[in-house]
Amino acid sequence: MAEPLVVVVGGANVDVKARTTAPLVDATSNPGVVLRSPGGVGRNVAENLARLGSRVALVSTVGNDPDGDWLLAQTAAAGVDVAPVLRGGATGRYVAVLDHTGDLAVGVSDMAATDSLGPDALDHDLLRAADLVVLDGNLPATTIDAALDVADRVVVDPVSVAKAARIAPLFRPERPVFAVTPNAHELRALGSVAALHGHGVEVVWVRRGAEGSELHPASSGPVWLAAPVVDPVDVTGAGDALLAAFCHALLRGVSLEDAAAYGHRAAALTVADPHTVVPDLSARMAR
Repeated sequence: MAEPLVVVVGGANVDVKARTTAPLVDATSNPGVVLRSPGGVGRNVAENLARLGSRVALVSTVGNDPDGDWLLAQTAAAGVDVAPVLRGGATGRYVAVLDHTGDLAVGVSDMAATDSLGPDALDHDLLRAADLVVLDGNLPATTIDAALDVADRVVVDPVSVAKAARIAPLFRPERPVFAVTPNAHELRALGSVAALHGHGVEVVWVRRGAEGSELHPASSGPVWLAAPVVDPVDVTGAGDALLAAFCHALLRGVSLEDAAAYGHRAAALTVADPHTVVPDLSARMAR
């Protein structure tokens, strides 16, 4: 039997992360460490899935530039099928400044490449062949709309309050969505758990950071899950690991609650690691 296929549609960019080695002081230079790593919500989710052992293809776009070459090579080396990734323009970048505790102080996104990923970038046959499709809320609303028309089982990560508000009108009962994974602020932009259920969303997974999360299946009552306690090193990518591990576990037949708990373990390992995606994630999850 073939390994289940996950198709991730979303952003791929280069992350530049600067972390101070002492408490952050505004409006001046701070001593610290600066690292470059592969990034982008969609790309991070795809790499986490591949490192956990899932068969995954990435639909994205990167530039015809050295950053794009490097990003594709790094992503393919992790086990992701990057054949559907388009080339053109300049590769996106995300710059994050973290304080000495690993918490995000400020971030700047240059997502023009992802903004250009229109509906014609979608391979309908690939989406139909997928056992699960993950959509990154950074995509244009028209692209998410087109993907929802084609794919059978979809998970949508709203990504931010602004993006959540943009995609809220896309959920309709006549084309059900398997899961939406907002944080509390994004949920308010989407409406409410009840509203999302009414618009055809089967599972609403409300993420509350270090506190944990709430699973809201349409068919039963809510379930609260605590997050593992961890000393943070770098919070970047934790939500992407959470989502990827959740999807990976679901495709292996575990319950929603167990899949969400598996996601929390992956997020905890990511927060405690300096990498955006933990390089030996599968081995560490098995311990």
